[in-house]
Parts: sequence; C-alpha cells; structure tokens
Amino acid sequence: MEYGTISRKDSKYMNQQINIQPAIAYYLTGFADGEGNFNISLRKKPDHTTDWQVILTFNISQKESYILSQFKKHFGCGQIQQRKSDGLFIYVVNNPKSLQEKIIPFFRKYKFLSHTKQYNFSIFCKIADLVFKKEHLNSNDLKKIIELRKKIKYQSSQKKKI
Repeated sequence: MEYGTISRKDSKYMNQQINIQPAIAYYLTGFADGEGNFNISLRKKPDHTTDWQVILTFNISQKESYILSQFKKHFGCGQIQQRKSDGLFIYVVNNPKSLQEKIIPFFRKYKFLSHTKQYNFSIFCKIADLVFKKEHLNSNDLKKIIELRKKIKYQSSQKKKI
C-alpha cells in the first residue's frame, strides 16, 4: 500500500508526520468537508494579558462514533466525547500543538472541495498562525483575530458565539 506523508512546512516540524493511505486521507477530508467545523472561541480570562483567551478547535459531530474513531486513529490526537443530552458523539481537537502539527498540515495537503469550507479553513489558519506566534497576546492583534473571526461563514444551523 502507498502512503502519503504529511509534514509541516516549517523546518522545526519536519519530523512530525502522519502516514496515511491517500484513499483514507481523501475520505476523511471529504467527510470533514461536509461535517467538520473549525471554530475560534474567545473566553473571558482576567488572568490573561488581554483578558481574553483564544481557543482554536476542530470538531465533527455524529450519531455513531466509528467514523470519529477513524479520525482519532489516523490523526493520533483529539478526543471523542458523548453529549448526555442527545447521545451525539463529537470528535474534538483543541490542543494547539496537535492543530499546528497534524490537523492544519493535513487539510493543507488534502484540500476541501467546498468553497465555504476552504474559505473558513483559510481564516482559521490565519488566526491560528497569529496564535502560534503569540500575537494574540497584544490588543491590536487580538482585534485582528476578532475581525478575521467575523468573516467566517456559518451554516444556518450553527450559532455564532462571541
């Protein structure tokens, strides 16, 4: 079997690789294209420099956990949670290192077909780059993040939280 190798463009992440069959990679990308979400949340935190914490998250929700377990298996990160209210399973990756070294490079290589998902992912990446460079720790760049976040196109079923 042939495997595609995904690695972060930055030289310090060249050893962080995910080996995955291209057919599986494209399946996961297609599934995430339809069902996945890239979220940027702001949480009030008085102990932070700007009083706000920027939380980056990739998630997918499903009634069954099997396909979510495939994301976790192939990415080697994240967690699967189950909501008590309706039994829905959610695969969540919110660890900055996992997002930076695995999730973002994967979706940069295996691109989304949906224009809306491509657009939202590009904004997510811009914000993530600011966060990874610690630029969210000053007021001006936090304002940039907030303005970028406003550009994300939400589906009608999603609620935008500030």
